[in-house]
Amino acid sequence: MRPWAERQREFAAALLDPARAVPEGLTDPAGHTCPKRFGVYRNNIAIAWIEALRESFPAVCRIVGEEFFRTAAQCYSACEPPSSPVLTEYGAGFARFLERFRPAASLPYLPDVARIERAWIEAYHAQEAPALDPAALAGVASDRVRDIRFAVHPSLRIVRSRYRALTIWRMSVADGVPEPIDAASGGEDALLVRPSAEVVVRWIPPGGAQFIELLARGEPLGAAVQRTQGDHADFDIAEHLAELLECGAFAGFSADAAPS
Repeated sequence: MRPWAERQREFAAALLDPARAVPEGLTDPAGHTCPKRFGVYRNNIAIAWIEALRESFPAVCRIVGEEFFRTAAQCYSACEPPSSPVLTEYGAGFARFLERFRPAASLPYLPDVARIERAWIEAYHAQEAPALDPAALAGVASDRVRDIRFAVHPSLRIVRSRYRALTIWRMSVADGVPEPIDAASGGEDALLVRPSAEVVVRWIPPGGAQFIELLARGEPLGAAVQRTQGDHADFDIAEHLAELLECGAFAGFSADAAPS
């Protein structure tokens, strides 16, 4: 008898490839091979994956329509089947797939909309952690403010786009109302974080994503400010830092060494 692991691999391969025959040893109660029964099972698996993607990317689905989305999801699932039994984790590569999916070439912003939706899922399921209380910074001596190193909240995600992907996403979810978008009007960066029960989604001004990414890498506040303002002279650090604290973007800080 063949090893069990080998039989499992054959079974999984047959599920993913409709051209493959029913795996050896699979029979109905009468002992006959059962291609129709296996075909139903194979089809149900494919439908489950497509539905999981539709649940994870509702804005993308609304933008392109049900039929188009189903075709895209079928193609994606054929080349990137789930690697985990947890279907909420499925779709991590869907945005990259859309970048090379030729039928979506006329919608260049679509992959970034998908990235926002994926970031929302990741933020929602991220590790729990209390947000930093801004009042805690009041005890930092004025000559040590430049040395502050922030620990970003584990749920924080940044999506940078050359298009107005955040605006398009907002128009395409829940009760959003689609409106004309000028493709040449510039890009948008989005911040997503879940300090408590709900995911917070905010627009980030130019320079904001760079500033947050520097802090996330452990740069002290003074160095992050200097580098960001060197590239974005009009960036209001004080206003942006206040907004980050208000939305719960940080989980801790240190004014001397590594983040707490």
